[in-house]
Amino acid sequence: MPMRILHVHVRVKAEAVDAFIEATRANAAASRQEPGVARFDVVQQADDPTRFVLVEVYRDAEGHAQHRTTAHYAAWRDAVAPLMAEPRTSAVFTAVSPEPSGW
Repeated sequence: MPMRILHVHVRVKAEAVDAFIEATRANAAASRQEPGVARFDVVQQADDPTRFVLVEVYRDAEGHAQHRTTAHYAAWRDAVAPLMAEPRTSAVFTAVSPEPSGW
């Protein structure tokens, strides 16, 4: 099974940046404890602090599916929905290098 890598693009309201960061840090920390998660990074755009990318690396599609059933994901989803300036978008990738065993 190939790894499943998501880049989730989020734009939040300017007044909601701190609240988004707080909620997203909690979700990311809990997500990193899941057995199906190889990596879960949150980055903020340097020239526009209202834009973020969540880089989520799952060991396989099942790991991603399991993540979406967790209480911390549901809490994050509900907490950040009113903070977003527009709907989040995502793109799915597979690992080319390093090989999945290198994660």
